[in-house]
Amino acid sequence: MPLIRPAAPVTLDAVELRVLHMPLVSPFTTSFGTETVREVIVVTAETPDGRGWGEVVTQSEPSYSSEYTQGAWDVLTRFLAPALLARRTVAPEEVAGALHHVVGHRMAKAGLELAVIDAALRAENRSFSEYLGAEKDRVPSGVSVGIQSDPQALVEAVSGYLDEGYVRIKIKIKPGRDIDDTAAVRAAFGGIPLQVDANSAYTLADADTLAELDRFDLLLIEQPLQEDDLVDHATLAKRLSTPVCLDESIVSDKAAADALALGSAAIINIKAGRVGGYLEAVAIHDRALAAGVPVWCGGMLETGIGRAANAALAALPGFTLPGDISASARFYTRDIVTEPAVIDDGHVRVPTAAGLGVEIDEAALEAFTVRRERITR
Repeated sequence: MPLIRPAAPVTLDAVELRVLHMPLVSPFTTSFGTETVREVIVVTAETPDGRGWGEVVTQSEPSYSSEYTQGAWDVLTRFLAPALLARRTVAPEEVAGALHHVVGHRMAKAGLELAVIDAALRAENRSFSEYLGAEKDRVPSGVSVGIQSDPQALVEAVSGYLDEGYVRIKIKIKPGRDIDDTAAVRAAFGGIPLQVDANSAYTLADADTLAELDRFDLLLIEQPLQEDDLVDHATLAKRLSTPVCLDESIVSDKAAADALALGSAAIINIKAGRVGGYLEAVAIHDRALAAGVPVWCGGMLETGIGRAANAALAALPGFTLPGDISASARFYTRDIVTEPAVIDDGHVRVPTAAGLGVEIDEAALEAFTVRRERITR
């Protein structure tokens, strides 16, 4: 099992925060709403040796999770960034402990932690992939397809992504847009690797409907019930032959342990932002690997910063299912890194340069910035 070799501490001079508004190539619709512009917070850790970059994957509204941009901004500016700056010197592995007194706000903490990690690794000329213990130089790329206007439109969208080389298709579902949509994709494309994502849109009362999905030979059904329904997920799992995968329910390594103990999940989607950072994500990976439970890397419409970090995470040995690490062009006409992720033979390359392995397109960063603040001691 890979072991993280700790990085040397960095001296934090300042933390800069930016809110970006990045237009999406096309609207992205899930069971909890539609996005046309991705609102995201970019974190910069300033040190005497240079800068490190992180990304807070909150959305503009508290729909996917209780976290949202304005709340993350508030807790970062008033509590999290000042707490780290007060320490002055901090190692990446110490960030989570230094912020533990603030309850929750995992996405905000994750973005700050990633910026510190990136700064520390750039100073040591070490790559994030090496730091995490990655074993692959490229990872298979799946794509997440939002709810379309009708099943035929969904088929057309999926066809386009298959033509681009994606090796796994995930379609979003919700009540009334589940069986017919899945049937249409299966009928059109045969035995392609296919999974569905409910984003907590159902209850246990919908078990009969969800059981109808069994006939489509899906890789998994992702997060069918509410995030705190671990017991109900275990009950549902016994009703289905399709493996149940948990996403929103897995907010920490402890939550992953509970889900596995209860039989609530046969597969786990790991999103570093949702669990509080990439080091916590590695802990969940290690737990699942020891238990023989497959994991895969979910996506939050990340910029090139988070996308590079996700590629490195997905290169760990326990990530045996394709993740939502799509090409940058899947969501953005213009990214904020100089070399955005691209699909090559169904895979995305794992960056190997120092830190996250990507450089910031300063002009693009400025163009998308709608708010900024620099926090010092």
